[in-house]
Amino acid sequence: MARLFWLSDAAWAALEPHLPKGLPGKPRVDDRVVISGILHVLKTGCRWRDVPAEYGPPTTVYNRYHRWARRRIWQKIFETMAAAGAVPDQFSLDSTHVKAHRSAHGSKRGPGRKRLASRVAEEHQKSMLWPMLKADRSPSP
Repeated sequence: MARLFWLSDAAWAALEPHLPKGLPGKPRVDDRVVISGILHVLKTGCRWRDVPAEYGPPTTVYNRYHRWARRRIWQKIFETMAAAGAVPDQFSLDSTHVKAHRSAHGSKRGPGRKRLASRVAEEHQKSMLWPMLKADRSPSP
């Protein structure tokens, strides 16, 4: 099982004032626990339904993330933290792991197979060169 991610006290102190207050009704799962679960999903890339139980019910983590996204709460938090200088000006992304659709793999070499891009490029070059080669062979007037 992957290690669990928990918000630090400093990160929680920066986030807490920007979060919506609880509404009357059923007691809510603690926002700090749910945000830690949301960040766990975003960091590990796991499915929402595979969120560890320590973060609360998966539907709670999923619903809280999407409801706050619809209400632009995440955007407001980011803008506030960026204005305060808490967000770096530059980011570095590691793209060594990119998910592809399951049918994005190579074909089975049956009829209707797709051609490799390198072969298409070679064929395209040959077709572009052929008129020039033909012109070079023709006698000049």
